[in-house]
Amino acid sequence: MNNTLLARSADALYWLARYVERAENLARILDVNDTFARDRTGGQNWLSIVQLNADREAFFARHPTADAARVIGFYVADTTNPTSIASAVRAARENARTLRPLISTEMWVQLNVFHNRLATVTAADLTPGRLSPLLAQVKEGCQTHTGITEGTFFRDEGWYFYQLGRYLERADQTTRLLDVKYHVLLPDQQDPGSAVDVSQWNALLRSAAGYHAYRRLHATGITPGQVAGFLLLNRRFPRSVYLCVREAELLLAELGARYGLRGGHRAAEQLDGLRGLLSGVTIEDVLIGGLHEFLDEVQRQLNRTAAALGIGFFGYPEQSESETSESAQ
Repeated sequence: MNNTLLARSADALYWLARYVERAENLARILDVNDTFARDRTGGQNWLSIVQLNADREAFFARHPTADAARVIGFYVADTTNPTSIASAVRAARENARTLRPLISTEMWVQLNVFHNRLATVTAADLTPGRLSPLLAQVKEGCQTHTGITEGTFFRDEGWYFYQLGRYLERADQTTRLLDVKYHVLLPDQQDPGSAVDVSQWNALLRSAAGYHAYRRLHATGITPGQVAGFLLLNRRFPRSVYLCVREAELLLAELGARYGLRGGHRAAEQLDGLRGLLSGVTIEDVLIGGLHEFLDEVQRQLNRTAAALGIGFFGYPEQSESETSESAQ
């Protein structure tokens, strides 16, 4: 990075992509949880969404229980919650505002309209019967942004930073989803393979937009190990952790090869180590050693990668390990 403006622009593009990806992911999880994810008593586990976003302290400081209405309100339209859909889209728009000379007019207009639509959401929009159409609009808005960006954004350094943000956010969200939901959905010893149990694993796959791709590989049934392996290690599914890490590694290499940007050595080392970790195991190895422990290490390395990118390209200061973990939330 040769000048401050370019560093700021690269940073804004990186976070623009992360925030849009985050909003879509959260809309998908809320929609699936509302529609499919029922526990064995017929209820829904809304607390798992609070856990997935590491928001227990913030949520329970304001709400006594994690029921449907409170969790949905907290994560859809609450602009005082930095992890809500409304906050993510607002942050994406603010980053886009600083990038007006670099991004296409179509990108800016669509994000602006999208943001303004979310600003009109009322409590009535979050009620049963109206929530799912609203979340469908959120997913469509995020996907429209991605499509417009693909079709109009100039392929220079900025494109690579945008894509880095998208893939790192996607990998992080997949690890969080798998870590929380896997343990929530582990089958009871007395009732494995029941219709309810299968529907829960279907819901997990749908939350990651992976149901149909998974069924192409495993047409005969669903098992916890196969689902975990698919989301973590599959090399062709766009939201698998392995594919996201590999794509990020290639993007970073291209930044160095095409544009001579040399600030990414530490991030490249982290990604290389992470890809080695993911390619050197089977899902059976992971489950024997502990899925949570494995995912925790993956998340730590993703956080270190993001911190290294910030230091190497965006002018961020050095951070301690604890500061790195906190800043990635």
